Amino acid sequence: MTVTRAQEAEDTRVDVVRRLGVLDTPREERFERVVRLAQNLFGVEKVAVALVDRDRVFHKAGVGIADREHPREASLSALAIEHPELLVVEDASLDPRYRDNPYVTGPMGIRFFAGQPLHGQAGYRVGTLCLADSTPRTFTDDDARLLRDLALWVEKELLVTEELERASQVQAGLLPRSMPDLPGYEVSGRCLPARAVGGDFYDWHPVADGVALTLADVMGKGGGAAIIAATVRAVLRSSARRGDVAASLADAEAALEADLLRTGSFVTAFHGKIDPAAHVLTYSDAGHGLTLLLRADGTTERLASQGPPLGAVPGVERVAARVALEPGDLVLTLSDGVLDALDTPGGTLESLAVVERAVRGAPSAHEAVAQVLWALGANDRPDDLTILALRRETVG
Repeated sequence: MTVTRAQEAEDTRVDVVRRLGVLDTPREERFERVVRLAQNLFGVEKVAVALVDRDRVFHKAGVGIADREHPREASLSALAIEHPELLVVEDASLDPRYRDNPYVTGPMGIRFFAGQPLHGQAGYRVGTLCLADSTPRTFTDDDARLLRDLALWVEKELLVTEELERASQVQAGLLPRSMPDLPGYEVSGRCLPARAVGGDFYDWHPVADGVALTLADVMGKGGGAAIIAATVRAVLRSSARRGDVAASLADAEAALEADLLRTGSFVTAFHGKIDPAAHVLTYSDAGHGLTLLLRADGTTERLASQGPPLGAVPGVERVAARVALEPGDLVLTLSDGVLDALDTPGGTLESLAVVERAVRGAPSAHEAVAQVLWALGANDRPDDLTILALRRETVG
């Protein structure tokens, strides 16, 4: 079958719509406020931010419209994107192009419609900001200019969403994708940003005599925190070749000093190295203090922080500690977002006790991470949430 240029263009347009990352997402105030404002300004019954997919129209925001989507066929919003400029129908019942349209003749009884195309990447028309009413009306040049201005507002919000979606994909790509070569051990991690991107990360990568493990938490959320987190990861990966975990944290702090000072931010971090031959974890903790060592014999140790967060006290000496791991021992480190999500009355100690009970007896590092997430249930995530687990396998 021959694919026409029109079909190719439509395939590309649909791809642009889907890469916006807003189809089938909940309504958001930043779009809802635009449609409310439009309804007040124009005095119409219905306003929508309508995105046109291949076979349907999805309402990202709307007033006077109950359904989140409807078929694309015959949709006036879908017809509007076929026009390079604003489409205005002042009385659809008198317009031969639309008087037989089911949205005109059916229960909706649309008489007036105005649809301003919304543009995405490369200028493709991805949808419309549209007005509709059951009463015919006149639409002036001033009205048209106002609707175009509101549509530009929507386009900027869509652009922000698309950029955040790409940033989220990039950040997710920085997380380790495969298990390290670590005989006798299992590792697992999970990172759930509170927004599209966040300031938490976990990492593992091979170093001399073992594998380096990191969980870091940048104060704050969003793009700025994500940039600092990516820098911490890069410096730690580069410096970790020396095998000195305390020196690696010091290198990261030195590299970030100006940025942290300028932004008034800081970074808590747990950075360790597991030697699988000696079964020893060497670690340095910069103001984190949320790491548990759950022994196979039923006891639990909280691995203490050995200094302030990175950026909090410039020039502080970074030190390291060592713990031996026995078969069945589990090391679990968390970002404070986990504790925030638990929101226990007793604060940090009680939240850590909840986590300990949840993971006690977990047969694998992966299951330990899953049990922490299960303990959180449907709780809100006010902050980024990250978990990293290391478990020495049992013998036999």
